[in-house]
Amino acid sequence: MNVKGVKTKVSVDLVDHFIVPDCHEEISILYEDESLLVINKPSGLLSLSGKNPKNKDSVHYRLVEDYPTVTLAHRLDFGTSGVMLLAKNKQVNANLTQQFQARTVTKRYESILAGHLRNEEGVINLPIAKDAALFPRLKICNQEGKEARSKYQVLERLTGPSRTRVQFTPLTGRTHQLRLHSQAIGHPILGCDLYGSVETQGLAARLLLHAVEITITHPHSQKPISFISPSPF
Repeated sequence: MNVKGVKTKVSVDLVDHFIVPDCHEEISILYEDESLLVINKPSGLLSLSGKNPKNKDSVHYRLVEDYPTVTLAHRLDFGTSGVMLLAKNKQVNANLTQQFQARTVTKRYESILAGHLRNEEGVINLPIAKDAALFPRLKICNQEGKEARSKYQVLERLTGPSRTRVQFTPLTGRTHQLRLHSQAIGHPILGCDLYGSVETQGLAARLLLHAVEITITHPHSQKPISFISPSPF
């Protein structure tokens, strides 16, 4: 893809000492049964409490009081909002873990990227590795990286400034995959603090990435079931 790259500058010291701002938005429950708890995670809330004691607030921290046995079947980044799946017991968690490992879980995201993508759809196939020099950032690395593939489709082209609303379907589940892949093709997600420029960060008050839908095989019924949360932006 012939696109113009965007320079990125991140302060490692800032990241290492980052204290999460208070999140006043509530968690909403989308679905619940004897096995599953499905929520709409707000942007600006950790999935799991951080190592720093000042970063205690999280999805798990808030829910464990009412659901003592609940565990996270997967995680969403701090800035990402949308559908998040939790298991109510160890057996269900093991079942869901197997589904994620087998890549039978389908996830769909919506995002707004900087600039206009050249193609209407495609697959970004760029391996991802840890970046020891810029933790917690990751990097594209053909030598050390693990396979990472993201399917995208243009939903809308916006102007003033140029932006593109896209639908992402990650075909693998690497950490920061959609954010890093977007930056790697020269179109970072608006509001992204790790992989955006000063300009693209300033175009949104939050990370414009939302988990719209997740489809799994229900651990008990063994039938496909989907959960949806429309994009708020």
